[in-house]
Amino acid sequence: MNIRFPNNDFTSFEAPMRAEIDLKGLEVIQGEVPRQLSGGFFRLIGDRKWPAFVENDIFMLGEDGMASCFYFKDGQVDFKMRYVRTPRFVAEEKAGRALFGHYRNPFSDDPSVAGLSRGTANVTVLVHAGKMLALKEDSPAIELDPFTLETIGEYDWGGVVTAKAITAHPKIDPKTGELVFFGYCAAGPATRDIAYYEADAEGRIIHETWFEAPYTCMVHDIMVTENYVVFPITPLRHELEWIERNEPAFKWDPSEDVYLGVLPRKGKGEQVRWFKGPNQCHGHTVGAFDDGRFIYADNTFSKRSFFHFFPNTDGSEFNPADAMPFIKRLVIDMESNDDSFTEQQMFGYPCELPRIDTRFETMPYNFVTMNLLDVPEQERIGMGFQWVATMDINGQKPAKIYYAGHDCSIGEPQFVPRSDDAAEGDGYILTVVGKHREMRSELLILDAGDITAPPIATVALPFRLRSTGHGYWYGTRQLRGETNIIGAW
Repeated sequence: MNIRFPNNDFTSFEAPMRAEIDLKGLEVIQGEVPRQLSGGFFRLIGDRKWPAFVENDIFMLGEDGMASCFYFKDGQVDFKMRYVRTPRFVAEEKAGRALFGHYRNPFSDDPSVAGLSRGTANVTVLVHAGKMLALKEDSPAIELDPFTLETIGEYDWGGVVTAKAITAHPKIDPKTGELVFFGYCAAGPATRDIAYYEADAEGRIIHETWFEAPYTCMVHDIMVTENYVVFPITPLRHELEWIERNEPAFKWDPSEDVYLGVLPRKGKGEQVRWFKGPNQCHGHTVGAFDDGRFIYADNTFSKRSFFHFFPNTDGSEFNPADAMPFIKRLVIDMESNDDSFTEQQMFGYPCELPRIDTRFETMPYNFVTMNLLDVPEQERIGMGFQWVATMDINGQKPAKIYYAGHDCSIGEPQFVPRSDDAAEGDGYILTVVGKHREMRSELLILDAGDITAPPIATVALPFRLRSTGHGYWYGTRQLRGETNIIGAW
């Protein structure tokens, strides 16, 4: 069989690597790696092992998950990369070819894999209660060994979690160590069911409830406070009849309202209260908190869907300007008698992949770091993110911006506190830069207090890493199950 990838998104810097790697002692080409950093910077990279057999494949959503990690110890950084051996990956590896069809469309699969999990585990790595899970929102979690990245198998919290899909964006409550997570389309493809769970600090499921969304759609992230969970229902619709007709699994509906489902923490499904607002598309959560009456929920929102490969239901063309996301603060009055909410834009630049100091998850916060899509004062060349920024969400300090370079792309920034008792935002930012002209990648360690200064350290890889959405730092104590709270070690 002739194996060849299509000449589109699988070329040049983004060509599949199809390689598992072990490399000890990465070269530090600038600065010095802080010795107090002990743990791993984990990233899930999409890297398709076999070319798709369907046309117009959505490459970024259907690629096989490749777990990678920069391991830190005593000022040295090692690197490891392994495929996540999902049931899908194992079946295709045995067959020596792709067997699964279009994204979220089981009707397009090879008959030999009917009923097999379609998940690729290519979005986020979670560590909670000493277990590492590779997550993709359309399928069950996959457990990995945090020190070898070898696949252990599907994980369902001892058979308690029955949802057919688990979010890639769970939250850890730093006050309790509890894990808050959910699944949409929890009863199967294109169902309105949402399953909500909480696990205690030891990883035992202590709460479960189910409810239905107003319509079926992509629910990529949630906003969690000390007392509430907010589910954003925005109309990137998902209908069974579309996939039965071999149409895209998702379409943007510009005529549908937005709903915010507010559930009390550890509440029952019938307690969900729905608030309604104007048409827009949610992205990733920044942070959220409540004061007992008002919920303040910060997220990125764009006028239309960010995904150019999902069509609009009204037949209109994709407009990149409408897809630009901005951070908004949604304010919900839980003592109000109506179903409205207010919103306020919190930052002037379009941005995505926002991250906070997660020691302040569920609480009032200030520090945010994120990728910028556009900076009007600087020329933008090529695709992907080229800037990382830090800001005070409350506007008390000016934003600071790090520019990767005109021939570079830069990944999601991860904040790591300098010490357990460091002030909010006092620490490091880890991010990976793609040097496209040189066809290699670098890990940057930036000072979170001033990212405009030269990097604290630049760690070079002698090869490129494909672009990915998310990267997470877990200290050695988290990896050993000694704590659920982020730390330098």
